[in-house]
Amino acid sequence: MSFFRKLKEKVSKTTESVTQKFVSGLSKTSSSLVGAMEDLILRRNKIDEELFEELEEILISADVGVSTTMELVDRVRQEVKERKIQDPAELQPLMSEIILEMMKSDDGAPSLAMNDEGLTVILFVGVNGVGKTTTIGKLAHKLKSQGKKVVLAAGDTFRAGAIEQLETWGERVGVDVIKHQAGADPAAVVYDGIQAAKSRGADILLCDTAGRLHSKVNLMEELKKVYRVVQREVPGAPHEVLLVLDATTGQNALQQAKTFSQAVNVSGIVLTKLDGTAKGGIVIAIRNELDLPVRWVGLGEKVEDLQEFDAEQFVHGLFGQSRMMEEAE
Repeated sequence: MSFFRKLKEKVSKTTESVTQKFVSGLSKTSSSLVGAMEDLILRRNKIDEELFEELEEILISADVGVSTTMELVDRVRQEVKERKIQDPAELQPLMSEIILEMMKSDDGAPSLAMNDEGLTVILFVGVNGVGKTTTIGKLAHKLKSQGKKVVLAAGDTFRAGAIEQLETWGERVGVDVIKHQAGADPAAVVYDGIQAAKSRGADILLCDTAGRLHSKVNLMEELKKVYRVVQREVPGAPHEVLLVLDATTGQNALQQAKTFSQAVNVSGIVLTKLDGTAKGGIVIAIRNELDLPVRWVGLGEKVEDLQEFDAEQFVHGLFGQSRMMEEAE
């Protein structure tokens, strides 16, 4: 059975609506990356060094990143040699197979680490404009629909309108929001959020933090202070530090991830606006170069468009509309 057929069978075990979200959300990247790959393969009647060089250019243009691209293409070269592959048409299923291997190292891991013995505290970090507050609102909706009692802490006291935006989400979703006035100490807001969540018997506290410019040392220090307060007030917390990145910024997102990882113990990535970019290859670069799991992806504007990341759905979303995939079936 071909790799593409096996992939389609695995993906079909998930609900059709989820599969469709990944397919439509990755359509721009698929059209750009896989479309260019198909054109390259159809122009070539043999596998040679020129083909590999063009393949590198295609991957880099999709923001897979230089380092990850080189690793990917080296692995393709190796497999071509070991399997004695001669037909360029076999490169696309081979490429998708290798990408899936790269992305699947967290198979079986939960989308969120939960505290079984009390309050779960999740910090959200990231620069302004990446969709951090919106992500918190969407996740609160998802968790509440699963029967969890959720409280939000408006720890972004730095950006104008951030507190009000989180309050709007709280009203929309039907969860409490703990806030101070603009300009207040974020660590104090988070402290009050923890006390309120405990007293109200909440299961989960989602904490917004300022969209700090990662080059501003004082703001990073402020973030570390928030982290210390959470550790002191809830043993074992924060249970997650989710870094929210905007997929449309490509390699800038990768650099942000490196910087934030140095400041706090980032445990996972939320990649927003994946549906709005042709550079979705950044997902592969983040997973491979930072060894951080991509936990959630934004595949549209609706509340339900925040989806748990699924490596098989991701690869199917990329290659699912491929002419070669259809022929291989």
